[in-house]
Amino acid sequence: MDPFNTRDGHLYAEGVALTEIAERYGTPCYVYSRAAIEEQWRAFDEAFAGAHHLICYAVKANSTLAVLNILAQLGSGFDIVSIGELERVVKAGGDPANVVFSGVGKRTDEMQRALETGIRCFNVESREELQRLDQLAGHMGLRAPVSLRVNPDVDAKTHPHIATGLNESKFGIPITSARAIFAESSTTANVDIVGVGFHIGSQITDMEPFLDALRRLLKLMEELESEGITLKHIDIGGGLGLRYHDEHPPTPAEYGASVLAELEGRPYAIVIEPGRAIAGHAGLLLTKIEYLKHTAQKNFVIVDAAMNDLARPAMYDAWHDIVPVVTGRIRSRERYDIVGPVCESADRLGKERELSVRAGDLLAVRSAGAYGFCMSSNYNSRPRVAEVMVDGENAHLVRRRESLADLMAGEYLLPSYPNGTCA
Repeated sequence: MDPFNTRDGHLYAEGVALTEIAERYGTPCYVYSRAAIEEQWRAFDEAFAGAHHLICYAVKANSTLAVLNILAQLGSGFDIVSIGELERVVKAGGDPANVVFSGVGKRTDEMQRALETGIRCFNVESREELQRLDQLAGHMGLRAPVSLRVNPDVDAKTHPHIATGLNESKFGIPITSARAIFAESSTTANVDIVGVGFHIGSQITDMEPFLDALRRLLKLMEELESEGITLKHIDIGGGLGLRYHDEHPPTPAEYGASVLAELEGRPYAIVIEPGRAIAGHAGLLLTKIEYLKHTAQKNFVIVDAAMNDLARPAMYDAWHDIVPVVTGRIRSRERYDIVGPVCESADRLGKERELSVRAGDLLAVRSAGAYGFCMSSNYNSRPRVAEVMVDGENAHLVRRRESLADLMAGEYLLPSYPNGTCA
């Protein structure tokens, strides 16, 4: 389903007009559809229904509490990469026993908190991390459940900034070193090796690199079993892409069928870590046109949203569909770059788009539910925007817009001295 549909020339989020949301909550703001989040999570769950599995939503894609709470109510697990994400999951009602902790730079305090809450496992990415975790678990009188993340040296054919499966990447244990580290880990006093996993990148639209990585990991698991190392689960990561423009990614059902065909007859539980594929199409960025600027070389739509609100176009040259919220007005169409007020030439949300618009109109930047708000910043001292969750005929504010006072909260001036100078 597309939760954002047009009725009588007005774009709606489920049963609520976006014009109404703009009037109530202002712009820019993020708007999410509860139904779309639930539908896409269930699509993954159903795709693996024939196997023992756990869908662990990748919190980094969108960590808003309301989003996490919706998923927790569905029984989702969670893939986290920081103590902050763990605390968000707990506050949103998620079960720590269904949490996997990924990331290359886990601090001791993060490991300690994760052990205290009883997470499902740590996705360990280096020998040094394994040694630290073993020592800490021993000090706490606990045993740490561990899955080793292996780097299979596979090119995911995605943007270099979000590719994680090549041997030049910081992520994972090189597959050539994995057997030795597994042998070492099997003798550690305070660690239980429960699984193995990989993650080759994000926005993957071609299944073949993914299946190549899976086959390499299965071969490794066969070798480990021959050496007496038995594993309970295989973590196949996430990264399934979206269709932002002209991509053709597999559906969750196609993805699941391909994976299950490779795993047929094998006893492993499957852990899946989708993020973008669940949240991406479920959200949009609502923005208002401030000015139309025409020059001899270029026409600009200047909006009140900017690269600090949605970083993907500036960071990755990413393409998002940008559409008027109200259509059907008879106006000439022109080609525009859609830009924001931030003082950077990279501050573009879209390039060379054909639009029929005027100042004051609303635009919707589609498929912005993943890596949108969670990557936003206060650059140029701009308050972060509001977030709204639509549930049927109702719209709920799930994060208020930051105030100017919020921008300076937690900051302090240097103490003044009698002569009026500062320290």
